Amino acid sequence: MKKFEEKTIETESIYKGKIVDLRVDTVTLPNGKTSKRELIDHPGAVAVIALTKEGKLVMVEQYRKPMEKSLVEIPAGKLEEGEQPKITALRELEEETGYTTEHLEYITSFYTSPGFANELVHIYFTDNIRPLKEAVGTDEDEFVELMEITLEEAVQLEKEERIHDVKTSYALLFLKLKEAQK
Repeated sequence: MKKFEEKTIETESIYKGKIVDLRVDTVTLPNGKTSKRELIDHPGAVAVIALTKEGKLVMVEQYRKPMEKSLVEIPAGKLEEGEQPKITALRELEEETGYTTEHLEYITSFYTSPGFANELVHIYFTDNIRPLKEAVGTDEDEFVELMEITLEEAVQLEKEERIHDVKTSYALLFLKLKEAQK
């Protein structure tokens, strides 16, 4: 066994949902003892850092039930089964913002909460967007408001905790570093 590896002895499925599945794994620890791990399986997600021709950041505001408040975020969404992340990124950009692009640049990916979830978020960048001829529209249970804001306005929203999620904070850091390199 590798130095920190935990070997799964048993898996108990707790819940299978539309977005996540929950399970409890019984594991053997590196010291030979056993423990339980409560885990969330997630298919993964994408997010898009999109800039208008004027250099404004395309954002969406939507209500987030776990926090019981609205957050301002970069466009994002869940990977569908068998879907490539770049395809998901384009779909989510179109659905949530009404914009499309011919070029999405892969930036990075990261685990959101590796202590209990396997959600991997892929981040893409585009500064070459154009409005769609016909609106695609969001999912029937999704309500978002489009915003186009400057980086300075986004930083202020972050201070106010209206931007308060890791993918959007990462996007702001990315844009600040990009700006500093000019």
